[in-house]
Amino acid sequence: MDRLDSLRVFVMVAESQGFAAAARQLGFSPPAVTRAIGGLEQRLGAQLLQRTTRSVRVTEIGERFLDDCKRILAELDEAEASAGGAHAAPQGQLSITAPAMFGRLHLAPVVLDFLTQHPKVSVRTFFVDRVVHLLDEGMDVAVRIAHLPDSSLNAVRVGAVRRVLVASPDYLSKHGVPRTPADLVRHDAIGFSQTGASNTTWSFWDQAKQGRPEREVIHPRMQLIANASEVAVAAAVRGRGLARLLSYQVADDVAAGRLRIVLADYEPAPIPVHIVYAAGRKASAKVRAFVDFAATRLRRENVLALQS
Repeated sequence: MDRLDSLRVFVMVAESQGFAAAARQLGFSPPAVTRAIGGLEQRLGAQLLQRTTRSVRVTEIGERFLDDCKRILAELDEAEASAGGAHAAPQGQLSITAPAMFGRLHLAPVVLDFLTQHPKVSVRTFFVDRVVHLLDEGMDVAVRIAHLPDSSLNAVRVGAVRRVLVASPDYLSKHGVPRTPADLVRHDAIGFSQTGASNTTWSFWDQAKQGRPEREVIHPRMQLIANASEVAVAAAVRGRGLARLLSYQVADDVAAGRLRIVLADYEPAPIPVHIVYAAGRKASAKVRAFVDFAATRLRRENVLALQS
C-alpha cells in the first residue's frame, strides 16, 4: 500500500472510529487496514490512534496529522478532477450553508433556480444560526453576515444589512414613538439571543454627531427573549414591544406596514454580507458557477438593503 493509500486509510479509520468499519467502506480486509496504520505510525515514529477493545480514538498528534491528511487528499482530488475535466462544467454535489432565516427567505430561491440551470449539480443546504467551519463540516460555500476576520477563505461581498429597531404601528400609537435611545426605558422590548442569554443590551450611536459617534448602551425591559428571529418578528408584529433585528428579517413586514423602523439615526454601522468559499489553486466549476450566480441574484434583487 503506497503512502497516499495509507493516508486515506488513516482518515477513514479516524472518521469511522474503527478498523472494521473503515475496512468495509474502503473495500480492504481488516488485516490490511491494521497493517497500513501500523506501517504509517512506524514511518512517522508517532502513535496516531489509541486502540481499546471497544473503540479507536485519535491521539493529540493524530488530530494535527488528520487535518494535514484531509488537506493533502482534498488538494489531490481537486487536481485530479481538474485534469479529468470536472472544472469544465458544473457537476456533483454542492454543500451550502447560511443563517437560518436568510437561507429560507433568500438563498433557497436562488438554489432552486441554480439547480434548474445546472441539472448535473445536486445541492445540500445547511441553514443554521452559527458559524459553520467549511472544511471541518464539509461545506463548499457559505453566506456570512458579519465582519470577516482574516482567513484563507475567498470572499465575495454582495451587500450589507442594517440592525434596525422596529415596532408595530399599533404599539407605537399606544406607547408613543421613541425619539432617542433614552426613551426606551419607558418601552417594552423583545430580546433576541441565539443562546437564550438573559443579559441582553442594545447599543446605539448618534450618527448626527460630528467625528466618531459616541456609543450609548441601553438595558431595555424585556418580557420576552427569543432564540429564533421569527419569534421576535412575530411578537413585534403582534404589538408586544420594540424588537431589534437585521433589516432583511423584517423587510417584508416593513414593506407591508406591519412594522415601522424607529431610531434610524442611532443605528450602528451596516453589517457586510459575503459569500465565502474555501481557497485553493482553482475552485471547482460548481463552486464558481454558484458563487457567480448567487452574487448576481442577491445584488440585483437588492434583498440586502432596506430604506427607512
